[in-house]
Amino acid sequence: MQSRRRSPSSAAPLVRVLLVLSGLWALLPLSGCETLGYYQQAVDGHLQVMRRRQGLGSLIADPGTDPVLRQRLQLAQDAREFASRSLALPDNGSYRSFADIGREAVVWVVVAAPRFSVRPRTWCYPVIGCAAYRGYYELPAAREYARRLAGQGFDVALEPVPAYSTLGWFDDPLLNTVIGWPAPRLAGLMFHELAHQQLYVAGDSAFNEAFASLVEQVGVERWLASRGDAAGGAAWAAYQQRKRAFVALLLETRQRLERLYRQPLDAEEMARRKQAVIRQLEQAYRARTRQGGGVGGYDAWFRRPVNNARLALIATYERWIPVFSLLLQRAGGDLTRFYRASRRLAELPAPERKRRMESLLAEAGEPAQGGTGGRAAVITPAAASRASLRSASRSPPPVRAGPPDRPPAAGGSVPGEHRSPPR
Repeated sequence: MQSRRRSPSSAAPLVRVLLVLSGLWALLPLSGCETLGYYQQAVDGHLQVMRRRQGLGSLIADPGTDPVLRQRLQLAQDAREFASRSLALPDNGSYRSFADIGREAVVWVVVAAPRFSVRPRTWCYPVIGCAAYRGYYELPAAREYARRLAGQGFDVALEPVPAYSTLGWFDDPLLNTVIGWPAPRLAGLMFHELAHQQLYVAGDSAFNEAFASLVEQVGVERWLASRGDAAGGAAWAAYQQRKRAFVALLLETRQRLERLYRQPLDAEEMARRKQAVIRQLEQAYRARTRQGGGVGGYDAWFRRPVNNARLALIATYERWIPVFSLLLQRAGGDLTRFYRASRRLAELPAPERKRRMESLLAEAGEPAQGGTGGRAAVITPAAASRASLRSASRSPPPVRAGPPDRPPAAGGSVPGEHRSPPR
């Protein structure tokens, strides 16, 4: 599997959809009217976002810009310049504009899982392949589709996604949905997504997410240090710790349910035990929060019913973080050299790449097999906030999550935070 830079032969999914969609529509039978409508809303929704873009510089200079917004845009602009100047990330039009889309999420994704399974249903699309979610730019349409799936007996989740990425094929703007995030998370969003533009291996989400997550972590630390923001650095470290602890708790619950669903129980008993496991999740969260267990800040996540679909968004995806940490250490902290070393690894055939990374993992002092093998994250579109919505690829709806594509954000929402573009 080859790594890729921006090139016409490896366009991001949405771009390919835009280029061939009219031709695909001509090939679909009349019974595909619903499918046609779905792709139409996806293309229209994305283009509407693009049309709302305004340059950061012009907004900052405009005396009519709200002072609070101006301050946030200046912060974002500083982080974006730092990304290219000091982190050697792509110097292009991504995140140099702002778009106020007038709503709380850029897309909403519908996720469904069977009553007694945490394996999500998947949807397959022309050109872009399959994904474990279905994205809508209009909330009523997403709600209606979720209602239909629930009527078929599925556990259903409807998740807001604050941002997605097109991997640089469009000049993605910063959105009003993220501009108010704490400075480290806002900068981290840009560093993470620009890292995907720097290096991306089609079909290897674990590699992609680990690489981008390390660049994000190192980038935020260096950016805060350059600003002399010791308090911000401490807050960022605490946020990362809370996020890891909470997602580990969710992953533990998912694993318990997986074991439960393998047991030979009748439906009534299975349902009873399922609800018991879910209740224990919230009880464990409340207990650890009271005891100072480092998982606080996610109360809002429990305001909606917890079910298989919401837990199906959990995945491990940062197993290879120690490998990239080792490569950066061997590069003496030089990110340009680190990118070259990572690209050499990416260009290996998939089986050889995995063997090499297992070897590097052992050299880094990490177990090569067993356990979850790394951090966990919520795959909702970046995720995201990141993987999420980003399972198979990181691209925009519908049309990819995200990750996509990430773990829940402190405060309880489950974004694809950045990262992850939904399909």
